[in-house]
Amino acid sequence: MPPDASKTRDKLLDCAALAFAEDGVFNASLIDITRQAGQRNRAALRYHFGSRDGILCAVIDRHAEFLAHRERDLLDVALATPDDELAPVLEAIVRPAAELADSGWRGRCCLLIIVELTGEDRASYSVELQSVLARTGGDDVYELLTARTQFLSEELRIERFSLLVMFILRAIADRARLLERRGRRSRPQLDYEQFVQNLVAMAAAALAAPLT
Repeated sequence: MPPDASKTRDKLLDCAALAFAEDGVFNASLIDITRQAGQRNRAALRYHFGSRDGILCAVIDRHAEFLAHRERDLLDVALATPDDELAPVLEAIVRPAAELADSGWRGRCCLLIIVELTGEDRASYSVELQSVLARTGGDDVYELLTARTQFLSEELRIERFSLLVMFILRAIADRARLLERRGRRSRPQLDYEQFVQNLVAMAAAALAAPLT
């Protein structure tokens, strides 16, 4: 790819990441993204990425290998723990997401995008989008969590998993936003490691909570 084309592509990706995170994956204007990237040709985005799904997948794919790699490392640790321990497995969800949010604005934008996409039925997405989301990881963690939560009915397990993932990702994304804005009215924040450990502990308690 020529240098100028590569720069254009990267600029489009950055502008799309910001727009998708701030305005929503399906509400962000592709025309505005193209304009913010400094492109007068409205077809520039479609030339480089083909469609909304194409650029969305490219934005996520920039971070997919990092998330999957960190998950695999932490999952190896979790597999060596007793079969009734939930916290080590949940850490394989929490820590990679927290590290991504802590890596800079691009990582935080990607996390917010994933938060939005996680709240919808993945089966409704295109094959391309389902594939890139799968590359970020998650399936092996959920398989191990399922094995360690046999005390839950299938219906309750699905409900808790869904709510828990949204809670974890939203908590991390909200913390990143608060730290980025750092105003006098912002509430005090735990340091990074305390935040991660506390979130893991809260998630484990919620997953194992009795109904009565």
